[in-house]
Amino acid sequence: MALLDIFRSAFKGGAPARVPLAQSMMAGWIPACEGGFGTEHFDYARAVEESFLANPIAQRSIRIVAEGVGQAPLTCTEPRLAALVNATSAGQSLIETLAAHLLLHGNGYVQIIKDAAGVPIELFALRPERVSVVTGPDGWPCAYDYTVQGNRTRIAVLDEDGWPGIIPIRAMNPLDDHRGASALEAAHQAVTIHNAAARWNRALLQNSARPSGALVYETGDGMTLSHEQFERLKRELEIAFSGAGHAGRPMLLDGGLKWQSMALSPADMDFATLKSAAARDIALAFGVPPMLLGLPGDNTYSNYREANRALWRLTLLPLAEKLFAALREGLSPWFPDAELGIDLDRVPALSEDRERLWSQVSQADFLTRAEKRQMLGLSPEENSQ
Repeated sequence: MALLDIFRSAFKGGAPARVPLAQSMMAGWIPACEGGFGTEHFDYARAVEESFLANPIAQRSIRIVAEGVGQAPLTCTEPRLAALVNATSAGQSLIETLAAHLLLHGNGYVQIIKDAAGVPIELFALRPERVSVVTGPDGWPCAYDYTVQGNRTRIAVLDEDGWPGIIPIRAMNPLDDHRGASALEAAHQAVTIHNAAARWNRALLQNSARPSGALVYETGDGMTLSHEQFERLKRELEIAFSGAGHAGRPMLLDGGLKWQSMALSPADMDFATLKSAAARDIALAFGVPPMLLGLPGDNTYSNYREANRALWRLTLLPLAEKLFAALREGLSPWFPDAELGIDLDRVPALSEDRERLWSQVSQADFLTRAEKRQMLGLSPEENSQ
């Protein structure tokens, strides 16, 4: 069977070689994205606003990973494929956009735009929160609906001519067959704690940068403040003594009023430690070594260079391979033998690893020249021994 026929049969709904999901995996199957366990209380739009738009640790973590993958040097054996992948999608780097989508949403979708002859001329990254999965009778996706301002466009997995129309990419999610689990969802609680600690510190600054106290009314005759007196006193305190600009301003009390401080001990309200722990959890969820974010107290990596190498080995390279593998498979009908990946020789953070490998291979006298070139990923030479 030709490669194109294999590709087409793998995506057609109800293909004989494919076991129906709804029957083989679970009875009464309900996708997690439609209210199942795990994403029921996760508001994607609000989570993005609270993290990427309002939290410096989360935004920097996402930018480090997405920009690192998007700017990595590529190696590709097919110039046309390299031109498609290196092009921008709506003014942004295609690979960087897809990496950010996987971190934030857990899913990425690439629409294949073709010319009149059916040849791909552009790869467009769709916003994943606008995409909904359309499944066939066997539970496998047969199309994807893209909704913008109430206007829905259906993109078939295979077009009328049997060519792929969209490339879905998803992160691992053991509770859903079609929707991936995002790193943002795992980091959401830590982001909420970090933002709450920041708001607490801001409130302390707005209230003279110290814990508040209480005004005690001591007259000894059982009298209390009237409602008008209470409201006037509260209003005067807010106007004259609240805010960083009024810090240290003396307060004149009369009429039996006495100031009673209500400071809390650092052990009771250690928001600095809480905020630091939340920041490290955010970095952990996105796979960024805390040292690269300027977070103190990190003894895992001996220096910045080791942290940068760990970022590439544990986060950037696996994510890049996931993206490139999906693109290679989705575009295989047009580029069946193309290779696409990161050129490790041109990654500065991995130069020491590459230098060590070259040294070990070059000193291996029991290997032939051809075997050495093969171990280093180089093309074979003619008449090499």
